[in-house]
Amino acid sequence: MLLLAQKSKNMELNKVKIIGFDADDTLWVNETYFRQSEAVFFDLLSEFASRDDLAKELLATEIANLELYGYGIKAFVLSMLETAMHIAGNDLPIQTVGKIIELGRHQLNQPVTLINNIQLVLASLSKKYKLIVVTKGDLLDQERKLQSSGLLPYFHHIEVVSEKKVADYLRIFKRLDILPSEFVMIGNSIKSDILPILECGASAIHIPFHCTWEHEHVDVTISDAGFYQFEQIHEIIPLLLP
Repeated sequence: MLLLAQKSKNMELNKVKIIGFDADDTLWVNETYFRQSEAVFFDLLSEFASRDDLAKELLATEIANLELYGYGIKAFVLSMLETAMHIAGNDLPIQTVGKIIELGRHQLNQPVTLINNIQLVLASLSKKYKLIVVTKGDLLDQERKLQSSGLLPYFHHIEVVSEKKVADYLRIFKRLDILPSEFVMIGNSIKSDILPILECGASAIHIPFHCTWEHEHVDVTISDAGFYQFEQIHEIIPLLLP
């Protein structure tokens, strides 16, 4: 359950100098492709386990592997392979291994599909603020998507981090030589883009995406005055350009 705080619009957003954007599912579509790959993966292993059991095993494997592999498609493929081997054992066909690897290759080659109106938002906000990207994931893949997106010219700085925790954001503030009150973060994940930012003392804007990785789900009530939520990305323009 999510509860928005009632707050005035004249809070300290007038101090903001830099706006951070999450990348996946904030600038462009991402999680949808993971869900599509998962569906094929479940079909490939359907003779060995139910869809629910496969989903639970895959999620547990992904979470267990985060410290070693981090986030992104390559880590996802490794976790699918490990899950398949654990579920099927020596009965796992070598053809299935090849198909799982091909799933990852296909996902890496997906076109970059921008979130509706994101170019309008970036073009508008970049006239007043410095814009940066703060994203998790595989460095090569995120660089590829940024180049392919056509959005790179809008951004002053790019941060691809292994995690988005309070210490990670504080390091970014130090690198950019700004105070938390001079920063606002925009993203789709309450866990990664919102909660640690609010803990830092900065502001955060949540734009939900229609599907979110289960590991990013949190059940929390937010009453921080620095928290905003909108359904569509273009709705932030009047807030930040009053």
